[in-house]
Amino acid sequence: MAWQGLAAEFLQVPAVTRTYTAACVFTTAAVQLDLLSPFQLYFNPHLVFRKFQVWRLVTSFFFFGPLGFSFFFNMLFVFRYCRLLEEGSFRGRTADFVFMLLFGGVLVTLLGLFGSPFFLSQALVTMLVYVWSRRSPSVRVNLFGLLTLQAPFLPWALTGFSLLLGNSVLVDLLGITVGHIYYFLEDVFPNQPGGKRLLLTPSFLKLLLDAPEEDPNYHPLPEEQPGPHLPPLQQ
Repeated sequence: MAWQGLAAEFLQVPAVTRTYTAACVFTTAAVQLDLLSPFQLYFNPHLVFRKFQVWRLVTSFFFFGPLGFSFFFNMLFVFRYCRLLEEGSFRGRTADFVFMLLFGGVLVTLLGLFGSPFFLSQALVTMLVYVWSRRSPSVRVNLFGLLTLQAPFLPWALTGFSLLLGNSVLVDLLGITVGHIYYFLEDVFPNQPGGKRLLLTPSFLKLLLDAPEEDPNYHPLPEEQPGPHLPPLQQ
C-alpha cells in the first residue's frame, strides 16, 4: 500500500520533471546492476563525432554517479527545482519548459567541448537552480539546515559547497553561465529598449506538448454548453 501511495503521488508530479527524474534513476539503477557501464554513457566528443556514438549527447545528462551522497543530493535538486520551475513560471507552458531544457543542453554541450567534463548532468541541474533563483529573488532558502540565504545566492553557495568537498567547480560554473545566458535572453533583453524575445519555442513543440488554445470566436451550441439540458419536446 505504501508503494501504491508513493506511485500515486509521483504521478501527480508534472510530466517533464517526472520523466527526467525517472530517466536519471533508471540509468543509475542500470549501472548499479551492471547492465550499463559509465564508460558507455559519458560525454566524449571524439566518440560522438568520430565514432558516431551520438547517444552520449543524451546519456551524459542522466548519470550523476554511483549510489551515494552525491547522487541523492543531486536528485533532490533535480526533483525540487525542476518541479518548482514547471509548476511555477512555466505552468501551462510545457513546450517552453522543454525548449529551455533543450537550449540549455545544447549550450552546455557546446561549452563542454572546451572543458571536456565527463558528465553534463550537474551542469544542467545548476542551470535549473540558477534560472529558478533569478525568477524568485525574494525567496529565502535554507541550505542543509545550516545556512539561510536569498535565492539568487543559492547557485554560488552550491559552487562553494562543491569546492569545500574538493570537487571541480568547472561544471557548476558551466551551469551558472548557461543559466545566465538563458535568463538574460528570456527575461532581461526583451524588456530593454529595442529588445525582443530571441528564444522562440518551435511551433511543433507547442502542438505536441501544449493544450490547444480555445478559439475566442467560437460560440458553442446550447446542447454543447455545460449544465443540465431539458429533454427535447415530444411531437
